[in-house]
Amino acid sequence: MEWSPSTALNSPPAGLQFGYLAGSLAQLLEVARGQLEHDREAAKASLATASTILQSEIERCSGAKQSRTGGLAGWQIVRVRTFITKNLHRTIHTQDLSAIARRTPAHFSRSFKLSFGEPPHAYVVKRRLEKACHLMLTSSVSLSEIALSVGFSDQAHLCRLFRQAVGQSPASWRREHEIQQ
Repeated sequence: MEWSPSTALNSPPAGLQFGYLAGSLAQLLEVARGQLEHDREAAKASLATASTILQSEIERCSGAKQSRTGGLAGWQIVRVRTFITKNLHRTIHTQDLSAIARRTPAHFSRSFKLSFGEPPHAYVVKRRLEKACHLMLTSSVSLSEIALSVGFSDQAHLCRLFRQAVGQSPASWRREHEIQQ
């Protein structure tokens, strides 16, 4: 097969794909670092874009592998992850997730664990904690408001799970990670 610009754009070799991805992420992170002092919103947008690119690539790679081993299909992973992200603020039941993936709850739970490496509830809790960390770093909202906005029943629930995962209270973690202005 003869090389042409169109074939190169349609299917770059895996090494070039990774190089392009890594370069794009490095650029976004460098832009975010440069904007951090002057334009925090632009820095947040750059970090969010970098995070989305990285998550998509991880999903693409793991989705292709997991669909062969009994995990969820790529479309199911995307739909479930999107639903969880959009609904962190409310109660998320395994039955809701299994309906989105069009699987029975038992089959969904097994497939989810194969695809994500943890049960659905643990995954949801981890996403809630990540969102809480993001809010603690990017806003001055109280911990009780953050807890409710990410789907925990109250501040004590957030504090207990945060301490288990991180090893310190959310308040002390927030103070340690505050960006000096």
